[in-house]
Amino acid sequence: MSTSDKRTIALIPARGGSKGLPGKNVRLIGGKPLIAHSVEHAIRSGVCDRVLVTTDSLEIKAAAEAAGAWCPFLRETGLAEDLTPTEPVLTDALAKAEALDGAFDIVVFLQPTDIFRKPEWITRAVNTMKADDSLESVFVADKTHKNFWYRNDAGEWQRVFDWMAVYGPRQTRTPLFREDTGLASAIRSSLIRQGRRTGHKVEIIEIDDTASGIDIHNAFDFHLAQTALNYFEQHGE
Repeated sequence: MSTSDKRTIALIPARGGSKGLPGKNVRLIGGKPLIAHSVEHAIRSGVCDRVLVTTDSLEIKAAAEAAGAWCPFLRETGLAEDLTPTEPVLTDALAKAEALDGAFDIVVFLQPTDIFRKPEWITRAVNTMKADDSLESVFVADKTHKNFWYRNDAGEWQRVFDWMAVYGPRQTRTPLFREDTGLASAIRSSLIRQGRRTGHKVEIIEIDDTASGIDIHNAFDFHLAQTALNYFEQHGE
């Protein structure tokens, strides 16, 4: 539990109506329901005063509570549709949690489909926020040396940066960082109340972790994740 006066709540949204992989949040992977991995990561981080799972499913609620989560309400169906953005779900969950348990200063957002996070990333994100009041959010980002393109207003393909036209060894190239807030992020609760997930003043926790890119949304993703878990179990990682 946190000993700081900056109370921290982890919010884990997990709806029951998955189309790509029905019932994915309660499917067993690594010997436990998918939702349990993120709940346990938040608990093991040691910096979350509450770990709340917001769901519309009684089955997910039961699995989350068995893993140690706080699930004092069920999410309204209007916030659990296929195209529902994450931000209003977090705003709703925070408002309901604060009505029951008082104000929180920091929100940890965890996506349950990301199970290859390290609890220490959560710890570092929250502690970085606590140490610097000017920060609006701290999140994990995976380092890449790949080139990126986009289609411009003229319909033509264009490099994101001109310097990407100069090729060379990856060790000498300027890295880019892929934002992955669902893997581990800490956000000022004031932003969540405004319906925002990241601010302008941020800090990034740099990672270079291939497994963290496995985000479970369909049967193939699930297979990849199970294979990776088996590999880590066999190799003691």
